[in-house]
Amino acid sequence: MAATIDISQNPTSPYYIHPSDNPGMKLVSTQFDGTGYTDWKRSMLLSLTAKNKTGFIDGSIEKPSVDDDAYKAWDICNSMLISWLLGVLDQSIARSVLYFKSARDIWVNLEERYGQTSGTLLFSLQQALHEVRQGQDSISTYYTKIKMIWDQLDSIDPIPSCECAQCACFITQKLVKSQDDRRLVEFLMKLSDGFEVIRGSILVMSPLPTISHAYRLLLQEENHKKLYQNSHPHEGVMAFAANRRNFPDKYKQQGYNRQNIGGNYDSGKGRISYYCDHCKVPRHSIQRCYKIHGYPQNFKERKISANACEGQKDDNLNADNNMGFTPTQYQ
Repeated sequence: MAATIDISQNPTSPYYIHPSDNPGMKLVSTQFDGTGYTDWKRSMLLSLTAKNKTGFIDGSIEKPSVDDDAYKAWDICNSMLISWLLGVLDQSIARSVLYFKSARDIWVNLEERYGQTSGTLLFSLQQALHEVRQGQDSISTYYTKIKMIWDQLDSIDPIPSCECAQCACFITQKLVKSQDDRRLVEFLMKLSDGFEVIRGSILVMSPLPTISHAYRLLLQEENHKKLYQNSHPHEGVMAFAANRRNFPDKYKQQGYNRQNIGGNYDSGKGRISYYCDHCKVPRHSIQRCYKIHGYPQNFKERKISANACEGQKDDNLNADNNMGFTPTQYQ
């Protein structure tokens, strides 16, 4: 009589329990507290698939009869899965499903309570999608933010697929392409300033590229900008300095003075305070020019500067002042 093969010892069998598996193992890092069920469910399915245990929660592996040889192995695996599920649930939620007989019953109950699509959830996701912008984020960070919302929308509101036998209409592929094109335009619309050129290049492509392709192009453009800025760190400062050196001459030719250009420049002497457009000499403004507005009463008592018109005088002026002429009489 052939010996009965223990299915729990076969590593390819769903009944196999690895020596490292234990009831206290945490399959996911975050406990489910009633929010974010879609993300939690996705993480759990990935972990259970890696353990080859999804059949115990999706109903494909049914509970065998008590006298079946596989009953003991099933009972061990089921108890292990119940411990794993309770370990990743919040305490209040875990107590509400503690007395379920199988991991399948717990999974179905959680799906009924938290997995149903609601208008509130759709509204919150669409609102988050509307508000997301690149801002100061990098292309990678911005893409990650918007793709997380797209993935959640796909999970709760997936595109319907054609179930016709030997379908020739390819309606599902057309719907997916239409959705991808809309999301590409939405992704490009919310980019920050500075990507106008590459955005225009992407939009004129026919057909429109995939979002992944557009993301790679934008990432290359961002890296190019960073490389250029790092290789020309002082370009902006040098351009400003060059413009500053040409600033006085340009504005003197246009007839500006200190009050409307913020100062002027005296070649060889550095920056000065005023420049007179009437006399064409520095160190006073046209609003204070004595040749236009007249000399003050105490003009003869003031020390006259040699290169400013309010203090400019020649030997004749000195002689006349010594004779007692007032500035008005001299004029």
